[in-house]
Amino acid sequence: MAKKILIIDDEASFCKLLKLRLEESREYEAMTANTGETGLELVKQHKPDLVLLDIMMPGKSGLDILKQIKAIAPETPVAMVTASWSQQESKRAFEAGAYEYITKPVDFDYLKTALLVKLM
Repeated sequence: MAKKILIIDDEASFCKLLKLRLEESREYEAMTANTGETGLELVKQHKPDLVLLDIMMPGKSGLDILKQIKAIAPETPVAMVTASWSQQESKRAFEAGAYEYITKPVDFDYLKTALLVKLM
């Protein structure tokens, strides 16, 4: 059975690309959300096996969304995705419950390994 991955990112083209790359292996079924609020609703409705969450989101930050996901579904692993690496930001993400911190452009081989490790 394919694992459900939720991608929350305000860049629709990034979501589409990531969804296509994940689904090409047929190991994953990907859903996308372009706002944190939509992403939270999908977490509640579909209970994904893993969430890929952008840090830089309009409105609520990805870190705020991460905290809300952990309040709703504490067992759901969340990997943060960002275009700009920051040691301070990565520390806050891990403290809030993220299991991984991935920088854009995403190395898809690394991403698949990070997913495989967490979803085994």
